[in-house]
Amino acid sequence: MNAMKQAARHQRRKPPQRAILVPVGLVCAALVAFLVAGLLHFGHGGGADRAVVVNAAGTQAPHTPTAASPTAAAGAARESARPPAARTTPTATATTTAKAEPKATAKPTTTRQPAAATGASAGRIQPGRTYSGVATEYAAADGNGACLFGPAADMMIGAMNETDYDTAQACGAYVVVHAAGGASITVRITNECPLPCAPGQIDLSQQAFAKLADPSRGRIPITWQLVSPSMSSTVSLRYKTGSSRYWCAIQVIGHRNPVALLEVRAGAGWRRLPRTSYNYFLSADGTGCGGTVRVTDIYGQQLTVPGIAVTPNVVQPTGVQFDRH
Repeated sequence: MNAMKQAARHQRRKPPQRAILVPVGLVCAALVAFLVAGLLHFGHGGGADRAVVVNAAGTQAPHTPTAASPTAAAGAARESARPPAARTTPTATATTTAKAEPKATAKPTTTRQPAAATGASAGRIQPGRTYSGVATEYAAADGNGACLFGPAADMMIGAMNETDYDTAQACGAYVVVHAAGGASITVRITNECPLPCAPGQIDLSQQAFAKLADPSRGRIPITWQLVSPSMSSTVSLRYKTGSSRYWCAIQVIGHRNPVALLEVRAGAGWRRLPRTSYNYFLSADGTGCGGTVRVTDIYGQQLTVPGIAVTPNVVQPTGVQFDRH
């Protein structure tokens, strides 16, 4: 019996470590093999879309990589390929406001051209000639007349006969009138004497006629010549009432010598405006209205005046005058 008990105790005394170490070693070996296989699989791209991250809370969350768009990738590639100096860097853009430079104001100019070269014509009243006729007298009121200069500051004025008036060519001319008795008077032509006034005849204001003869005579023989008087005033221009940039009429006032023609700037050249019997130069289609004006006297001298504004019925001085002859 004692022998049987000892055999039972010997059966129960098997080393527990061996029974435990074998299974644990097998499990460890299997686990290592599994991990190696997994790492090899992952390194070849398998399971890349099932990578695991641990969030701040310590739990796992699936993560799917986001692929860059083709446009963004191409832009990044181009940017990285640029030299450092050429890469774009956002910078503040400075803006500069340019100050407008004051425009230079063109001044009137004076030139002299032969009358034949400019097409100038003295009309019927020629310098250096003596004309014969008669002088009559009329009540000139304020001195305004067919030349439309307006009221006269000096009543030493006259109305030229229709023939020598020559469609206002005589307007503004200064003539010296000699009476048979030796008296003389210089008058400015401001009006027209219609028929039956004959060529050579001048109808003088009552004040001017009285300088030559007794007004009761009413009619006396005379001779007269064109003169270029001494004067301190300058030429002025005036646009007729109703003028605009579409239609305008321009008048020359205060000129020492008779005006032969008036031109306006038209592109690169000049356009001659026709003269009316009421002493305005007409631009029926608006050419040159408000632009540069060139005035030529019967001696061929030209006054070029820029920038005369279209301001109807306003006398605008030019600051220049024709030479004395």
